[in-house]
Amino acid sequence: MTARHNAASLAVNRALPDALPALATREGRVIHIPVLRERITRELSDALDVPDAIHVDLTTGMAGHASAILVANPRARVIGIDRDASALEIARETLAPFGERVHLIRAGFDELNEVLDELGVKRVHSVLADLGLSSMQIDQRERGFAYAVDSPLDMRMDSRQQLTAADLLNKTSANELVDILRTYGEEPHAERIVRGIVAAREAAPFTDSARLVQVISDALPASARNNGHPGKRTFQALRIRVNGELDALEQMLPTALNALEVGGRFAVLAYHSLEDRMVKRTFTEACSDHAPARLPVVPPELMAKFTPVTRKAVRPDPDEVEANPRAASARLRIVERIRPGAVMSKERQR
Repeated sequence: MTARHNAASLAVNRALPDALPALATREGRVIHIPVLRERITRELSDALDVPDAIHVDLTTGMAGHASAILVANPRARVIGIDRDASALEIARETLAPFGERVHLIRAGFDELNEVLDELGVKRVHSVLADLGLSSMQIDQRERGFAYAVDSPLDMRMDSRQQLTAADLLNKTSANELVDILRTYGEEPHAERIVRGIVAAREAAPFTDSARLVQVISDALPASARNNGHPGKRTFQALRIRVNGELDALEQMLPTALNALEVGGRFAVLAYHSLEDRMVKRTFTEACSDHAPARLPVVPPELMAKFTPVTRKAVRPDPDEVEANPRAASARLRIVERIRPGAVMSKERQR
């Protein structure tokens, strides 16, 4: 660990608790613990040790990571993006002590180009995308994200959009529902579950999660009911489809890579295999030369534009998982830009 890394870690550990008053309830119960906070802050701080550094947090949430970046990098500014109005309200309170060093915008992370154009920003020095649900989103029963408690079947990250999970369940054809559960939830029992859903919605439309969980549980074979919560895969699939998460991620990844200065770093925290495979594939492509094999020398314009900072996905250590069980599935990947030039388009990714 470099002296710069040590300084960043010490700054975060000493100053962050005082900088995050909004991350606990009035009773003092912590409601949000940023995943791999120290590792992310340490790695991105190397890219932010320049004058007028700009960090973009594409999923600001409750500002746990953004606060750490600001504490560890006193010269840096943060552009915080989130489509969840409730999260931005908390982030605004949390980041108020940093004053004009922070600019918060309500937008989806796939709108990064539009946000930077609006702010007149050409290039940035670090980007973070934490793709997981925040503790606030999970714990707010009315949002409908949690399958362990009864709640309305909403699941919208942006309340401005019309489509809800209930709409999907009640109006989507059986064939399309099977495809959604297989594609986005990797649910091996999709057909059985959808047969149960279709039969149940003929009796009455779905409105709450408890009824859906019961239908799922009844549809599963006995051997599958003891393999974690029966609704986990189905709820993941519905949430991803309602919010268009994978389509947005596919658009965002090359956009964020292209926005970086040489020396800039892009960190992504993924929480399930669908996200992580897309991130890994995109990063591998960006870190690869693109010259035909027969060429003896790779022309500069065909050389890799990025290099991996993490050689494989970084996972939280056991102590962090014990303190924050929701971090257990997290996978962190980071790349650094080493050459100018555009990376691949969405079509090239496929």
